[in-house]
Amino acid sequence: MSNNTNYSPSDLEAFEGKIRQLADKTRGDSNPEELEQLRKLIRRNVPLTLRGYFMAYLFRELSGSSPRPAKHEHSKNKTDKNDFREKRKDTQSADSKPAKQDRAERSADKAEHPSPELPADAKTLYLNVGKMKRLYAKELIGILCDKLSINPEDVYQVRIHDKYTFITMSEANCEKAIAVLNGTEIKGRAAQVNYSNRENAAAKQD
Repeated sequence: MSNNTNYSPSDLEAFEGKIRQLADKTRGDSNPEELEQLRKLIRRNVPLTLRGYFMAYLFRELSGSSPRPAKHEHSKNKTDKNDFREKRKDTQSADSKPAKQDRAERSADKAEHPSPELPADAKTLYLNVGKMKRLYAKELIGILCDKLSINPEDVYQVRIHDKYTFITMSEANCEKAIAVLNGTEIKGRAAQVNYSNRENAAAKQD
């Protein structure tokens, strides 16, 4: 790289701060499934030996922080950027339909045991732990089976939102869950479990 395109120490220091911020956001992202989908896309299309440079190139392009090129290189650099934008548009267009399908599949997976008609004794509980604590349906069903001594099919439905979760089971198992789970630690948080009148009303209309 020539002196005309080198970053100054202050530029590199600013970039380092941005990279750390992005790393922190990556660790705390509330939708790891989408990140996993993009990670697989990169792994499929970028050779292993090129991935480090690819991430650096992507960061530079998206941050709009490229150093000013020498005058004779300006035309080529502008063409390269236009090509990159066109390729990115094509990729977004091609991936839009699979992404929508993937989101629909994830929404369906939230109900781990969907049932068109819930049993007459079905009741729905509110739990104060959700996706932001990295709680997933299969994991929650495992906790319920372990703590309540029930089977997976005894959990009729699980709906996980960002900060809370709705669990549908028989009234007897709901009573057991309230007695056993309240105050226990789930994903690092003291669980609060009680009946959800709003969700029960919605379930009757479905």
